[in-house]
Amino acid sequence: MFADPQSLTILGTAYSLPRVSAGSSSGEFRHTATGTALSIAHNVAKRSRHTVRFTNTKVAPDVLQPVTNKPYSMSTYLVVDAPLFGYTDADLKAYVDSLTLWLTTGTGANVTKLLGGES
Repeated sequence: MFADPQSLTILGTAYSLPRVSAGSSSGEFRHTATGTALSIAHNVAKRSRHTVRFTNTKVAPDVLQPVTNKPYSMSTYLVVDAPLFGYTDADLKAYVDSLTLWLTTGTGANVTKLLGGES
């Protein structure tokens, strides 16, 4: 089980996210004042699927009615989907490490390219 609370740093500010729910194969941590949440879930059936999801909600002007504010939300996921056999946890960790390093190396240029629609 992940420690309670979890901490996320967003734009240089650290936020403490206390646990708000726990299940046999899931958990959620939430900072209610900022609309920030971290969800962790596991599903094991024919394949093993591990998901971590970061969600943020904010209020900003409505593009159609700029004098009116409305809530917006975004999510970022990392999913590890693997067969039940054939890969060790060390193998899977090496692939996750490789992908996250590729995304964030240097100035995070590959994340910028991804968000810019490059393929």
